[in-house]
Amino acid sequence: MAAIGYARVSTQGQTLDRQLDALNAAGVDRVFTDKISGAQWTRAGLDALLDFVREGDTVVVQSLDRLGRTLSQVINLADRLHQQGIVLRTITEGIDYSTAMGKMIAGIFAALAEYERHLINERAADARAAARARGQQTGRPRALNPKQEALATRMRESGESVSTIHQTLQVGRSTLYRFLAESGQTS
Repeated sequence: MAAIGYARVSTQGQTLDRQLDALNAAGVDRVFTDKISGAQWTRAGLDALLDFVREGDTVVVQSLDRLGRTLSQVINLADRLHQQGIVLRTITEGIDYSTAMGKMIAGIFAALAEYERHLINERAADARAAARARGQQTGRPRALNPKQEALATRMRESGESVSTIHQTLQVGRSTLYRFLAESGQTS
């Protein structure tokens, strides 16, 4: 069980010294660092830390905002660590996820993350419904455009094989078979 530190500053011009001093004073065994904006989801130092830590380890940061710029980033990362059996501890806020209070905060964060996912899904569903109401295509575009559908129908009605139609339109066989079935042209 190791104590692993993480320090981050947003720009190359900033220094990690204050955070490193605090992490060393907290007794961490190893420190991973980044000099990149917290808005970035992919950070080399954080990714290396996440690959390195194991169940039972403790990740120590000076403050929660070092984990990410947005609440959702911090919540998602804290939840990920918690799910992997890794304790998160902050120096400034005094949060320790191994204590009863820390577990309560982790529970609150998990509930907030679930609520945020629910809101995102609701907004996406509303946007799709609004687009459909305006007659706009939602989701993946259709593989056959209306001209191709008309040509496939004419070719099939004139007795052409599925193989010939498939080669002419340059679409997948399953796409063609699905269209023919939907339009009642299977035979």
